[in-house]
Amino acid sequence: MNMLAPYIYQVKVELQEIEPLIWRRLQIPADLFLHDFHKVLQTTMGWENQHMHVFIKGKRFFGQGDIEWNKGTLFQDYTIVRVNDLLRKPGDEMIYHYDFGDDWRHRITLEKVLAPDPMAYYPVCIDGARECPPEDCGGPIGYQALVEAVKDPSNPQHRFFKELFPDGLDPEYFDLEQINDILLEEDYGCLLPFDDQEDE
Repeated sequence: MNMLAPYIYQVKVELQEIEPLIWRRLQIPADLFLHDFHKVLQTTMGWENQHMHVFIKGKRFFGQGDIEWNKGTLFQDYTIVRVNDLLRKPGDEMIYHYDFGDDWRHRITLEKVLAPDPMAYYPVCIDGARECPPEDCGGPIGYQALVEAVKDPSNPQHRFFKELFPDGLDPEYFDLEQINDILLEEDYGCLLPFDDQEDE
């Protein structure tokens, strides 16, 4: 018989305080654990998983159980929390905070609750725009300054950043196929929504 997998969540991920907007639209299993969702976000946004991170819902925080500031009663280890524990209906939101120094905050909005496609693999990125900032570039303000310096030869920092990024820096770059190829290679991905099993 066919064993139906959990519902699929379509979520929009928006990197805050940068214009034009850097965003991704994902379809993920609704019951994905937050620690796996973290990996999906790292891959689809283009981060390199070099820094601490936490999910925020209201006044509650969800992250790695061994981080130093988790002693408060509103902190919970995210290895036992699923996305559908925090997002229940379209319009619900939470924050994914990555790199507490650069302070990258991603707003995650549940757009739709879908039945799984029996021919699809999840998680999958279905849309998005613009390249992820480089790691350790100084947060939104530092990134905007970096982009301006690379584009403007008269900028005092132009030569420095051109040497730092010899292959160039294209803020408009976005490769959907490449993102999904990487998702297929990771151990959290490739979830076939229907598990065909023979009747016993």
